Amino acid sequence: MNTLVKVARYHLVDRLQFLVLPVGVTLFAFGVNLTIFAVIPEKPEENYSGGLFTLFVFMLVCGALSMTKSLPFGLALGVSRRSYYLGTILLVTGLAAIYAVGIVVFQAIEEATGGWGLGLNYFRVPWLLDGPWYLTLLTSFVFLTLMFVYGMWYGLIYRRASVLGVVLFAAAQVLVLLAGVLLLSWTDSWSKLGTFFSTVTVAGLTGVLAVLVGVAAAGGFATMRRVTV
Repeated sequence: MNTLVKVARYHLVDRLQFLVLPVGVTLFAFGVNLTIFAVIPEKPEENYSGGLFTLFVFMLVCGALSMTKSLPFGLALGVSRRSYYLGTILLVTGLAAIYAVGIVVFQAIEEATGGWGLGLNYFRVPWLLDGPWYLTLLTSFVFLTLMFVYGMWYGLIYRRASVLGVVLFAAAQVLVLLAGVLLLSWTDSWSKLGTFFSTVTVAGLTGVLAVLVGVAAAGGFATMRRVTV
């Protein structure tokens, strides 16, 4: 466990990448949205900007960089691949928890101020992050973790097979989706899929995202064992 903590601290030497940029860019986008909504003469009743997803995109990028930019030196220090990977998972768990708490806190401020005095919902996302604070906390945590771990997998694919590997990896996922579309069409199951999405709850979706975290983490760990630096 001590080694995993050291790996997490090793990553945090680059505070710009893991702390300053994700928070800074998210808050900058928030400021831009505030300015835009402040000058709009006629505002709709429900103002959802969607700018919060900037943070989730940054988590994806940070995950990829943790396996590309930081990996060679980390292994050169004598850390095993297993420890490096699990230490990075420990890092993302902490970051996702901190950012999820931040989202909940800003949502509370947003609600107390009537949307920052403008009716703006920046930290509240329709349906997905629009429920009780504890559910928002859990969903945010799982979704942020998924983006980071998914980014890690892409970074490892890049270390293993360069750009061609990334392209093939993305293409394989597209083919899986295409196969799913064809299967739904052949079995005439589109109505069942529609029923599922119309009845699924946020808690249920969070459970699905948690399963995807496990899949991405397992896939990344299997790829990590074959990475050369």
